[in-house]
Amino acid sequence: MIDIRNIQDFNDYLDTLLSQTECDDIEFKSAAGGFPSSFWETYSAFANTDGGTIVFGVKEADGKFSLNGLTEEQIEKYKKDFWNNVNNRSTISCNLMNEKNVRDAEYKGYRFLLFFVPRASKDQRPVFKTTDPYNGTFKRNFEGDYRCSKREVRRMFADADDQHPADSRILKNYTMEDIDMETIRAYRQKFSTSYPDHPWLTLSDIDLLKKLGGYRKDRETGEEGFTVAGILMFGKSESITDVECTPNFFPDYREHLTEDEDVRWTNRICADGTWEANLFNFYQRVLPRLQSVLPKPFRLEGNIRKEETPAHIAVREALINLCVHADYNEDASLVVKHNTNSFIFSNPGTMLVSKEQYYSGGESVCRNKSLQKMFSMLGVAEKAGSGSDKILNGWKESNWRAPMIDEHQNPDKVELVMPMESLLSENTKLKLEEKFGRCANTFEHDVLSVLALVCDEGSVTNERLRYYLNLHKGEISVLLKQMCQSKLLVAQGYGRGMRYYLPADDSKDLFTFFTPKVDIVSSSNKLVGEATNDNEGSSESNKGSTEDNKGSSEDNKGTSREIKVSASKKRLSKQQMNLLIISICQDWMDKEEIAQKINRTVKYVSDVVLPRLLKERILEMLYPGTPNHPRQKYKIKD
Repeated sequence: MIDIRNIQDFNDYLDTLLSQTECDDIEFKSAAGGFPSSFWETYSAFANTDGGTIVFGVKEADGKFSLNGLTEEQIEKYKKDFWNNVNNRSTISCNLMNEKNVRDAEYKGYRFLLFFVPRASKDQRPVFKTTDPYNGTFKRNFEGDYRCSKREVRRMFADADDQHPADSRILKNYTMEDIDMETIRAYRQKFSTSYPDHPWLTLSDIDLLKKLGGYRKDRETGEEGFTVAGILMFGKSESITDVECTPNFFPDYREHLTEDEDVRWTNRICADGTWEANLFNFYQRVLPRLQSVLPKPFRLEGNIRKEETPAHIAVREALINLCVHADYNEDASLVVKHNTNSFIFSNPGTMLVSKEQYYSGGESVCRNKSLQKMFSMLGVAEKAGSGSDKILNGWKESNWRAPMIDEHQNPDKVELVMPMESLLSENTKLKLEEKFGRCANTFEHDVLSVLALVCDEGSVTNERLRYYLNLHKGEISVLLKQMCQSKLLVAQGYGRGMRYYLPADDSKDLFTFFTPKVDIVSSSNKLVGEATNDNEGSSESNKGSTEDNKGSSEDNKGTSREIKVSASKKRLSKQQMNLLIISICQDWMDKEEIAQKINRTVKYVSDVVLPRLLKERILEMLYPGTPNHPRQKYKIKD
């Protein structure tokens, strides 16, 4: 991913960009004949989407980009023109920029002007040119800037109006006849379980609805009645889909737990007329189905057995987020897909925070505040912005691949994918070993994480890794570049469309990935394959060991990818020692047997080798709860 956010990124990747075309976060403009009038359309598009970079000084001819640069006088004039107009409301509705967002740069003797446009907050959107939002609002996709429809603009205005949340709208001519009383009773029962002494439990149904935001009175107009939230949560099916409320509402749970692609689903819960399809009933019916497939390890909290794990909490939070963040003014289909290896939650609308804010957590921005309140009174939702934290942490503690959230346009919808697959499942391990040999198990953690993700998903992007690895986006760019240089990955595409794949040719002698020639930077600034020596032996003996291994590699060339490492007393690098242990510990062995096999002392094996390999999760213990067990043994971790 070429994510230009600073001058160094621009210098590093300009040649690559020029050989391709623009993408959804970069826009080139010549600016040779003056300040481009189309600048403000792109400014609006970047602000209303996910930010981006506008570059002056690059021209286009016949679909090809080339450098034409700017003069010093042009740069100063364009800066002045920009600051004069960005603060002029007749030109653009909102100034998102500061001095750090406007930079000039030099590359190969050419000078350029760069504008780093940030994403606008929901309170600032829509950002539009001129004074007409319905004709001057733009968004960005892979094809460039496009003018937003009036419906999209109205939705942005609605999202920005914190004083009048979408679900607080009062419905005309709705009565208690539109409320499903069985749903109210079930809600009260669950409410009392979480808060048995809560004073609201003694209130009448209509007074309870008033407290929850399901019925309200407008102080300005004097109008009162049931709200959209009240009918969505407790209403009858036909009342919910009435043209006055949310005519497109359709909650849909699709379960596909078979490998047979001809079977559309093995179970489905949707508005089929057999139940009152409101949000509370949908939540009550779907959540047990989702949680039923999650592991329930035996765990005591005090003297009470606790079967709810962080994964159970994560799924519950994802389902609640689906309900409280949906835009019910749109094509309001709430879709939950339960596949054999993943959960997928899809709701209409757009994200009110950026992806960075979502993955960072702590940012509480809700589209339907009354619905959020209704779920919170069940003890299952909070207003602290911790929902994404619980989703990500629950999956992390289960050692599953990180959830991924994405936005789609036309129609707008948000999709959360929660894979139920281990980072290194047996299938993934077999694929990586087939591609890279047994030495694949000794890759540094971040490198192995990238390879495993590519192996499982077919390809990966910088953006996907940004929320998957605990690394800054700049570090990820370096990591991917070095992995490509080392032929662990191959890159295709450009910009946000740049994807990384496993190499097609797997016949290369992969021992080279473990020599000092490999220069893959990890998060700890070490090199994968770096010849970091153990605390035993000398540099001269290590040199001899390297020569021995070179000969061993030559002996095996053309016959096998199995790597033979000398077990002599000569000094070995950590990677070489790891390979040696892998070849030895195929079955349970005690430390005395290991020491004998690798020709080292028991003390060295016990104090140096085993702690490191256990920490790196290359080995596992026969008695993990008792490290000093007299019959302790070790073998390669499954």
